Amino acid sequence: MQFTFWGVRGSIAVPGPSTVRYGGNTTCIEVRGDNNELVILDAGTGIFQLAQTLFAEFPIDINIFISHTHWDHIQGLPMFTPMFVPGNNINLYGARDIVENRSVKDVLSRQMEYSYFPLRENELKSNMHYFDIQDQQDVQIGSIKVSNFLLNHPVLNFGYRLECGGKTVVFTGDHEWPLNIYAEGDPEYSDYQAFLDLRRQQTLDFFRGADALIIDTAYADSEYPSRQGWGHGSFDASIRAARDAGVKKAFLTHHEPTRSDDQLEQVFEQALKRNGVCSDDPQFFLAQEGVQIEL
Repeated sequence: MQFTFWGVRGSIAVPGPSTVRYGGNTTCIEVRGDNNELVILDAGTGIFQLAQTLFAEFPIDINIFISHTHWDHIQGLPMFTPMFVPGNNINLYGARDIVENRSVKDVLSRQMEYSYFPLRENELKSNMHYFDIQDQQDVQIGSIKVSNFLLNHPVLNFGYRLECGGKTVVFTGDHEWPLNIYAEGDPEYSDYQAFLDLRRQQTLDFFRGADALIIDTAYADSEYPSRQGWGHGSFDASIRAARDAGVKKAFLTHHEPTRSDDQLEQVFEQALKRNGVCSDDPQFFLAQEGVQIEL
């Protein structure tokens, strides 16, 4: 199994000279199975560049798993060229919107309504298939087993665990480790903390032993207190989680869009030093657009 980063920024695409090293596109990851099955994790602006590499494989079967439907994880989908080509099979998987009771097809196709895009979803030439998946539902894509787990974010967000040929990749989508909403001394504090402790352990079990953990690490720890509840992780939290879950490699992603590549590297190095990362720990990397990882 191998994977390639096509988009690693969070919130909004930021192309330009200050982001050219790590990339300015929003979240998109290509995963290939042992039999060359294609799974795409999220459809941020990076999916447009990925599409340009697929023409030689047409007609092709493509499986897209959406972690959640915030713009930076779906905004590249209307420009995904394979959807416009007859003979291609596009399978889209994601969670149903339980607040508005809308299917993943309803949510995603709204981007292609008249007010936002010149073509309608029903004008696509490929064979489009949509699947509403449930929490902890497994999907088999050839040699790749895709499992999901509900992670903390302001909208329903699935993390995905992909297993193939004895190798495992875990992708969090957007995730913030939840905080206790009660003050210490409140009668509800202890029970809620017990729930959070259990949920953390379940989340770490979902990450457990992964060959590669791709984890939301948007904020420097100095920034995090003013951004609690926004649904994103911090450097210290990601390092701690990778250690606790016993993963082999951790790729920190969803890079803060206001941060230049130089600033990103500085925050990363400071976090490694502050947390005393050593050779006995997982290997830590900043996710970088265009980099392919072979497991």
